Amino acid sequence: MKNIRISGHGKLIVSVVFLLISAGLFAQTNFAGTWAYNESKSNFGESQFRFAATTMVVTQDAKVLSVESTMPGRDGGETKSTAKYNLDGTVSENPMFNTTRKSTVTWSADKASLTMAHTMTFDMNGETRTMNSSETWKLSEEGKVLLITNARTGPDGAETKTTVAYDKK
Repeated sequence: MKNIRISGHGKLIVSVVFLLISAGLFAQTNFAGTWAYNESKSNFGESQFRFAATTMVVTQDAKVLSVESTMPGRDGGETKSTAKYNLDGTVSENPMFNTTRKSTVTWSADKASLTMAHTMTFDMNGETRTMNSSETWKLSEEGKVLLITNARTGPDGAETKTTVAYDKK
Protein backbone atom coordinates (compact mmCIF):
# COMPACT_ATOMS: atom_id res chain seq x y z
CA MET A 1 0.00 0.00 0.00
CA LYS A 2 1.31 3.41 -0.95
CA ASN A 3 1.27 6.41 1.40
CA ILE A 4 -0.14 9.61 -0.06
CA ARG A 5 1.47 12.87 0.98
CA ILE A 6 -0.43 16.12 0.74
CA SER A 7 1.51 19.34 0.34
CA GLY A 8 0.84 22.46 2.44
CA HIS A 9 -1.51 23.90 -0.20
CA GLY A 10 -3.28 20.56 -0.54
CA LYS A 11 -3.89 20.40 3.21
CA LEU A 12 -5.38 23.88 3.10
CA ILE A 13 -7.71 22.93 0.25
CA VAL A 14 -8.81 19.72 2.02
CA SER A 15 -9.47 21.71 5.24
CA VAL A 16 -11.54 24.35 3.42
CA VAL A 17 -13.61 21.69 1.60
CA PHE A 18 -14.22 19.89 4.91
CA LEU A 19 -15.35 23.13 6.60
CA LEU A 20 -17.73 24.00 3.76
CA ILE A 21 -19.29 20.53 3.80
CA SER A 22 -19.62 20.64 7.62
CA ALA A 23 -21.22 24.10 7.54
CA GLY A 24 -23.75 22.88 5.00
CA LEU A 25 -24.63 19.85 7.10
CA PHE A 26 -25.20 21.82 10.27
CA ALA A 27 -26.61 25.09 8.89
CA GLN A 28 -30.00 26.04 10.19
CA THR A 29 -32.68 27.50 7.97
CA ASN A 30 -32.77 31.28 7.95
CA PHE A 31 -36.30 32.70 8.15
CA ALA A 32 -35.19 36.34 7.83
CA GLY A 33 -37.22 38.59 5.58
CA THR A 34 -40.42 40.56 5.27
CA TRP A 35 -43.44 38.28 5.02
CA ALA A 36 -47.00 39.14 3.88
CA TYR A 37 -50.04 37.08 4.91
CA ASN A 38 -51.47 34.89 2.13
CA GLU A 39 -55.07 33.95 2.93
CA SER A 40 -55.46 31.59 -0.04
CA LYS A 41 -52.55 29.38 1.11
CA SER A 42 -53.58 29.42 4.79
CA ASN A 43 -55.76 26.75 6.39
CA PHE A 44 -57.69 27.52 9.57
CA GLY A 45 -59.85 24.39 9.37
CA GLU A 46 -62.59 24.41 11.99
CA SER A 47 -60.71 26.73 14.34
CA GLN A 48 -62.55 29.73 15.73
CA PHE A 49 -59.17 31.51 15.99
CA ARG A 50 -58.84 33.08 12.55
CA PHE A 51 -56.46 35.91 13.22
CA ALA A 52 -53.00 36.26 11.74
CA ALA A 53 -50.40 38.96 11.40
CA THR A 54 -50.80 40.82 8.14
CA THR A 55 -47.05 41.39 7.94
CA MET A 56 -44.04 39.97 9.77
CA VAL A 57 -40.49 41.30 9.65
CA VAL A 58 -38.15 38.54 10.78
CA THR A 59 -34.46 38.94 11.58
CA GLN A 60 -32.27 36.03 12.56
CA ASP A 61 -28.72 35.38 13.59
CA ALA A 62 -27.12 32.26 15.06
CA LYS A 63 -28.57 32.98 18.52
CA VAL A 64 -31.90 34.84 18.19
CA LEU A 65 -34.97 34.93 15.95
CA SER A 66 -36.74 38.32 16.20
CA VAL A 67 -40.26 38.80 14.90
CA GLU A 68 -42.04 42.14 14.47
CA SER A 69 -45.70 41.42 13.72
CA THR A 70 -48.31 43.82 12.42
CA MET A 71 -51.86 42.80 13.37
CA PRO A 72 -55.13 44.35 12.27
CA GLY A 73 -56.63 46.40 15.10
CA ARG A 74 -60.27 46.46 16.16
CA ASP A 75 -60.58 50.12 15.24
CA GLY A 76 -59.36 49.55 11.68
CA GLY A 77 -55.80 50.53 12.57
CA GLU A 78 -52.82 48.29 13.19
CA THR A 79 -51.04 46.96 16.25
CA LYS A 80 -47.35 46.07 16.23
CA SER A 81 -45.61 43.68 18.57
CA THR A 82 -42.09 42.31 18.82
CA ALA A 83 -40.92 38.96 20.15
CA LYS A 84 -37.45 37.45 20.45
CA TYR A 85 -36.76 33.73 20.60
CA ASN A 86 -33.49 32.13 21.73
CA LEU A 87 -32.33 29.57 19.17
CA ASP A 88 -30.12 27.66 21.61
CA GLY A 89 -32.97 25.88 23.43
CA THR A 90 -33.07 28.21 26.44
CA VAL A 91 -36.39 29.72 27.51
CA SER A 92 -37.43 33.04 25.94
CA GLU A 93 -39.94 35.32 27.67
CA ASN A 94 -42.15 37.71 25.71
CA PRO A 95 -45.10 39.79 26.93
CA MET A 96 -48.45 38.73 25.51
CA PHE A 97 -51.75 40.25 26.51
CA ASN A 98 -51.50 40.71 30.29
CA THR A 99 -49.05 37.90 30.94
CA THR A 100 -45.72 36.48 29.78
CA ARG A 101 -45.42 33.79 27.15
CA LYS A 102 -42.49 31.43 27.79
CA SER A 103 -41.13 29.71 24.68
CA THR A 104 -38.51 27.11 23.90
CA VAL A 105 -37.22 26.57 20.35
CA THR A 106 -36.07 23.20 19.03
CA TRP A 107 -34.74 22.50 15.54
CA SER A 108 -35.66 19.51 13.42
CA ALA A 109 -32.84 17.01 12.89
CA ASP A 110 -32.15 18.40 9.40
CA LYS A 111 -32.34 22.03 10.66
CA ALA A 112 -34.97 22.77 7.98
CA SER A 113 -37.74 23.64 10.44
CA LEU A 114 -38.08 24.86 13.99
CA THR A 115 -40.74 24.31 16.60
CA MET A 116 -41.55 26.78 19.36
CA ALA A 117 -43.27 25.32 22.45
CA HIS A 118 -45.20 28.08 24.24
CA THR A 119 -46.66 28.24 27.75
CA MET A 120 -48.78 31.05 29.23
CA THR A 121 -50.22 31.16 32.72
CA PHE A 122 -53.02 33.60 33.48
CA ASP A 123 -55.90 34.21 35.86
CA MET A 124 -59.46 33.74 34.64
CA ASN A 125 -62.29 34.50 37.03
CA GLY A 126 -60.03 33.94 40.04
CA GLU A 127 -58.70 30.65 38.70
CA THR A 128 -55.14 30.13 37.43
CA ARG A 129 -54.98 28.55 33.99
CA THR A 130 -52.11 27.44 31.80
CA MET A 131 -52.33 27.38 28.03
CA ASN A 132 -49.85 25.35 26.01
CA SER A 133 -49.36 25.76 22.29
CA SER A 134 -46.72 25.21 19.67
CA GLU A 135 -45.86 26.52 16.26
CA THR A 136 -43.66 24.95 13.62
CA TRP A 137 -41.97 27.15 11.02
CA LYS A 138 -40.79 25.83 7.66
CA LEU A 139 -40.11 27.27 4.23
CA SER A 140 -41.67 25.99 1.03
CA GLU A 141 -41.67 26.91 -2.64
CA GLU A 142 -37.89 27.38 -2.66
CA GLY A 143 -37.94 29.74 0.34
CA LYS A 144 -40.64 32.01 -1.07
CA VAL A 145 -43.38 30.88 1.35
CA LEU A 146 -43.22 30.63 5.14
CA LEU A 147 -45.67 28.14 6.62
CA ILE A 148 -46.42 28.36 10.34
CA THR A 149 -48.42 25.46 11.74
CA ASN A 150 -50.02 26.25 15.10
CA ALA A 151 -51.25 23.59 17.51
CA ARG A 152 -53.31 24.51 20.56
CA THR A 153 -54.98 22.40 23.20
CA GLY A 154 -58.23 23.85 24.52
CA PRO A 155 -59.57 23.62 28.09
CA ASP A 156 -61.60 20.58 27.02
CA GLY A 157 -58.43 18.80 25.83
CA ALA A 158 -59.29 19.11 22.13
CA GLU A 159 -56.38 20.02 19.87
CA THR A 160 -56.76 22.54 17.08
CA LYS A 161 -54.26 22.88 14.22
CA THR A 162 -54.02 25.75 11.78
CA THR A 163 -51.50 26.70 9.13
CA VAL A 164 -50.83 30.31 8.27
CA ALA A 165 -48.93 31.09 5.05
CA TYR A 166 -46.80 34.14 4.33
CA ASP A 167 -45.24 35.18 1.02
CA LYS A 168 -41.76 36.70 0.99
CA LYS A 169 -41.81 40.32 -0.15
